Amino acid sequence: MRKPLAEAAQIIGCSELDLTYVEDIVNRSKTSFAAGMQVLSPERRYGMYALYSFCRIVDDIADEEGEVPTKHRLLQEWRERLSRLYAGQEEDAVDRVLMATIQRFDLKQKDFVDIIEGMEMDIEHPIIAPDEKTLDLYCDRVASAVGRLAVCIFGDSSQAAQEVAYHLGRALQLTNILRDIEEDAERGRLYLPKELLERFRLPLDPKGCISNPDVDQVCNILAYRAADHFKLARQFMAQCNQKALLPAKIMAITYGFILSKQKKVGWKPPFKRASLSLPEKIAVAGSGVFMNFIGLKR
Repeated sequence: MRKPLAEAAQIIGCSELDLTYVEDIVNRSKTSFAAGMQVLSPERRYGMYALYSFCRIVDDIADEEGEVPTKHRLLQEWRERLSRLYAGQEEDAVDRVLMATIQRFDLKQKDFVDIIEGMEMDIEHPIIAPDEKTLDLYCDRVASAVGRLAVCIFGDSSQAAQEVAYHLGRALQLTNILRDIEEDAERGRLYLPKELLERFRLPLDPKGCISNPDVDQVCNILAYRAADHFKLARQFMAQCNQKALLPAKIMAITYGFILSKQKKVGWKPPFKRASLSLPEKIAVAGSGVFMNFIGLKR
């Protein structure tokens, strides 16, 4: 029986050394993503490692210290790098594995570009009380675009699977926003939509907003929206290849659990961030539904 690394290298058409390189990027991030991807076949697993590596690299460009013009330049370089990959040109290990993944799973260049544009939304200026349209666009770029690529790697490129990516991406991103509201405020960011804040007469500055008890009402509305997206994602999953979409099901159950727990905790100051306790992690893992997916952007 071939080892997973050797099997993936033969199927994808990359060297074992290149595959190990992208796997190391995942491992250095100290995320449970790698463990969760064990449900996939070797070639799909390393395809996801390649996607994660791309997301990790561009996310770090956006979030790490540095001048805004430099960040824009580095992201533009990745746009150009993607164009070369789609033209069959590669330079390093990440390029080689990413290009092989793109070709094997027929991934769309626009989805990669959408992810880059999502990163640019964060570096241009801190996102503070965006309007509803901008918030939805942000969720699409930093979450649903990743999902559109992921479902193809999982093994289902149907329209129903793309709908899963659309709704599950938004559900996951709204859950992250609701869970990380205080942390984002500390970074000068506020992802709650302007229209809802104005409806409840809340301050539009991050710290002033989250210190107001009425922020709980706004967050509850967003929580219901996230729950609706989870519901729609499950409905479209029923039309998909069930084996292929297993990772998506795991994400939906895990993040749905986190959202439910955060709703019980609430958002009244002082803010309490919901997290899974060790017994809860064990319980969810034991039922085969625990996976903390890419979780890159809040």
